[in-house]
Amino acid sequence: MSQPASAPAQKPAPTSAQKTEPHDAVEVIAAKRDRHALTDSQIDWVVDAFTRGAVADEQMSALAMAILLNGMDRREISRWTSAMIASGERLDFSGLSRPTADKHSTGGVGDKITLPLAPLVAACGVAVPQLSGRGLGHTGGTLDKLEAIPGWRAALSNDEMLAQLEDVGAVVCAAGSGLAPADKKLYALRDVTGTVEAIPLIASSIMSKKIAEGTGALVLDVKVGTGAFMKNRDDAEELARTMVDLGTDAGVRTVALLTDMSTPLGLTAGNALEVRESVEVLAGGGPRDVVDLTLALAREMLAAAGRGDVDPADALADGRAMDVWRRMIAAQGGDPAAALPVAKHAHEVRAGADGVLTRFDAMAVGLAAWRLGAGRARAGESVQAGAGVELRAKPGDVVRSSDVLAVLHTDTPERFDRALAALDGGWDVSPAGTAASPAGVGAVDVVLGRIG
Repeated sequence: MSQPASAPAQKPAPTSAQKTEPHDAVEVIAAKRDRHALTDSQIDWVVDAFTRGAVADEQMSALAMAILLNGMDRREISRWTSAMIASGERLDFSGLSRPTADKHSTGGVGDKITLPLAPLVAACGVAVPQLSGRGLGHTGGTLDKLEAIPGWRAALSNDEMLAQLEDVGAVVCAAGSGLAPADKKLYALRDVTGTVEAIPLIASSIMSKKIAEGTGALVLDVKVGTGAFMKNRDDAEELARTMVDLGTDAGVRTVALLTDMSTPLGLTAGNALEVRESVEVLAGGGPRDVVDLTLALAREMLAAAGRGDVDPADALADGRAMDVWRRMIAAQGGDPAAALPVAKHAHEVRAGADGVLTRFDAMAVGLAAWRLGAGRARAGESVQAGAGVELRAKPGDVVRSSDVLAVLHTDTPERFDRALAALDGGWDVSPAGTAASPAGVGAVDVVLGRIG
């Protein structure tokens, strides 16, 4: 007698890792390894799959290295950036009563420009939504600087940011976790796999967040020189053009300035030190190179936002920018009148020879400030608010051997030796009558070129 057929076994429902994917990671890696352009579908999928964990870290590391070695064309970079934007939320400032413009710097030593720039542009009628970050290594972070102000807070909700933009006109705060989360995950991987330098990935990292931020216009400050991420002008121009193209493709009015970072900006590198110098600029003083670059960027931002008829120098001279600064700091819980932190210990560095200071290397100063406690070696580490380097001379100045070139500041004096080692060989004093070297660009030459 025949036996009844048994019912077929029920298969378990597929997990997210078992779902059918339109591509596989090896296919995408191999395509870029073999110098092929990735398709839109491949790009959309790999960014999304990596963000949700369907592409492993080692696979994305291999793809990042292939991109570093073989590059991407304009379409690929634009699509990659769009895919990173699509991984999170987008902000919308269209309901504000004034146009918006933002600035992004690729980072340098003594680069405190955001601090005077945001209130200056706001004082001229353009709202500035400045989402900033923290420092890592020798480059300082805007949020670290502002946190030297007692009570000031970096974390704002989207509603708080919008309200402050409408009321004050400027906000500098931390980017929320909802903006381009794919970038945060990918950057952490690039940082430990030697692929940070890939220009397509640098450009898409920066621009995905800036486009998702929702600003109407964007001015890029691309640093060139020993203290910058881009050491030579050709690489800086390539990065600048790539980012301008990305902004243009996304409908954001975008221009870039190439600016010098062979010598530190201004006379300070360190958190509270740079806040103090920024307030001097807003009060009508401050180092000429900081003032010049602040005004140059302000003019570009105003022009891009349709307010090119306004001269920001007037708002700096008549105190309107300072008024906005005070309101901006107070709106985020800070006390603009409070005394800034001062380091417990100081050490003077002298010229050691008579003559003309022809070079003061930005990287040397940045490393010294970092080692004094102004920066961090890895994300999450604390920084000293009062630590840093205060310069007493700039290239072109005549000095005597006993003159103080710099003052080092720290709460922990055992750091002085390593900071002094970083400065060793970081400056040149040449016989009187010698001109500053081309690397020692003067204040009027801080802007090296414009793209866009």
